[in-house]
Amino acid sequence: MAAKKKPKYRLQPLLIVKEKHKKQCEIELGRSIRNVAEQKERLKTLEQEKENIIKRKLQARLDMSRQVAGGETRIFDSGLHLNYLDKLQDDVVAKEKEIVRQHEVIKEAEERVKKARRDYIDAAQDLKMMEKHKELWEKKLKAQLNYKEQKELNELGNVVFQIRKMGS
Repeated sequence: MAAKKKPKYRLQPLLIVKEKHKKQCEIELGRSIRNVAEQKERLKTLEQEKENIIKRKLQARLDMSRQVAGGETRIFDSGLHLNYLDKLQDDVVAKEKEIVRQHEVIKEAEERVKKARRDYIDAAQDLKMMEKHKELWEKKLKAQLNYKEQKELNELGNVVFQIRKMGS
């Protein structure tokens, strides 16, 4: 008697697709989280650059005050110094604008993380549901095979009983 081939789960291709989708969602979630961290790091850098500009501006004012108090300054030097201070102020304003833009970038990146997390959770739930379906299918198949086996054993027992009965 040839052994029967084990039935194949008919939704196996769909299960494979669900596994791949979950993996892709997991990768995208990781990328999104890493992007948020990078954008926050960029924000820290911008804020540090702004602080450095402010420190240079304060130092330039102190230097100018010392020169004026010491009588070392000339009108031409004062004009250059004031232009330098104006340039530093413009740099501060530009950095503040960059910081505001960076906050928006971070907000968008965090929204992408939320979406990626939701997609990952949905994909994981879909996969789990498919795996549970496959387990139930296998359980049902096993129960059917056990039933058939029991039926065949009962028939075999009846045949043996009939043969013994006829032989006696």
